[in-house]
Amino acid sequence: MIPSLMPNYNRIDVEFSHGEGAWLTAADGRRFLDFGAGIATSSLGHGHPGLTRAIADQAAKVIHVSNLYRVPQAERLAARLVAASFADSVFFCNSGAEANEALVKAFRKTMAREGKPERYRVICAQGAFHGRTLAMISATGNSKYLEGFGPPVDGFDHVPFNNLNALRDAITPETAGILVEPIQGEGGIRPATMEYLRGLRAAADEFGLLLGFDEVQCGMGRTGKLFAHEWAGVVPDAVSTAKGIAGGFPLGALLAGERVAASLVPGSHGTTYGGGPLACAAGNAVLDTVLAPGFLDAVERTGRRLRAGLETLAARHPDVFSGVRGQGLMQGLVCTVPNGEVQNACFAEGLLIVAAGDNVVRLVPPLIVRDAEVDEALARLDAAARRCKPATARDAAQ
Repeated sequence: MIPSLMPNYNRIDVEFSHGEGAWLTAADGRRFLDFGAGIATSSLGHGHPGLTRAIADQAAKVIHVSNLYRVPQAERLAARLVAASFADSVFFCNSGAEANEALVKAFRKTMAREGKPERYRVICAQGAFHGRTLAMISATGNSKYLEGFGPPVDGFDHVPFNNLNALRDAITPETAGILVEPIQGEGGIRPATMEYLRGLRAAADEFGLLLGFDEVQCGMGRTGKLFAHEWAGVVPDAVSTAKGIAGGFPLGALLAGERVAASLVPGSHGTTYGGGPLACAAGNAVLDTVLAPGFLDAVERTGRRLRAGLETLAARHPDVFSGVRGQGLMQGLVCTVPNGEVQNACFAEGLLIVAAGDNVVRLVPPLIVRDAEVDEALARLDAAARRCKPATARDAAQ
């Protein structure tokens, strides 16, 4: 008999009753150190006083009015994001997939507005993940996500990640733009090189294309800058973001320069819930912390501590881990055993992590994680690695 909740998730058998900071407590009293953060979403951890107060205060006033009317919370959040980024304007939605849908639609609409409607195709990278809608699984291009859903949505071409020659070869008279993750998250914490990101901008300029970055996972402070592309000094035409933008409350955003943003005129795109008072109150509360002086520097510093510990761990357990990659508080351990086995071993040690593609496990803790919690996570990872060894190897290590 099918359960009342549709069976499209393989859920771990645990219920969390409450949390504080980087810790979650299960209904049976077990405590877990959360280095998954709801898949890089609980950016301020659990029970953050500023975030919870902002949500409660706004919920007591007005939750929803729709975009038929002005939403001052959204106006303030947009103005702050514009002031802190490359963007001239912001569209709010509910998720990363919706933000990417808006980006692709805006690219097509921009080309049509400029008299080039034949330019509708978008070049994406292999190993990407852009969301679960029909268009975004087509943008992702992974056969695992496409299987059973009929013909892919037309308009997406895929090239190897970090390969500028392949990208330039894929440009045709129908190409409108490029959409790439500065760090592929679901694909296995695979960072783009700085040269690649700069080369994307150069190619876009040379061929008159639009450049978009999917920062749904790597944005909103996770790498130590508000957006990961900033490390390369590149100015995109548009960026999609979500996950950590509202600390766990559903919110997504498309940030764009004027050329792209001007294409989304009234009636061209919309959302019922996106940019509502409650979501944007949460978003503003997150920015209060993330944009506070010294906060992003602390993220970078804590990320370096985590990275150094992971490299030591990988060297200590080469039969479990073969390397480390990532940036800031978005780190991945490349596994030599099945990554699901590592995830389960970590769970047994009271540590929550997230599996990713390319046989990688992700460590994406809340941005407010402290040094002592990083050290504790590393100790639990070490114990988990020992669980993953054959009995003879465990005995030898001891």
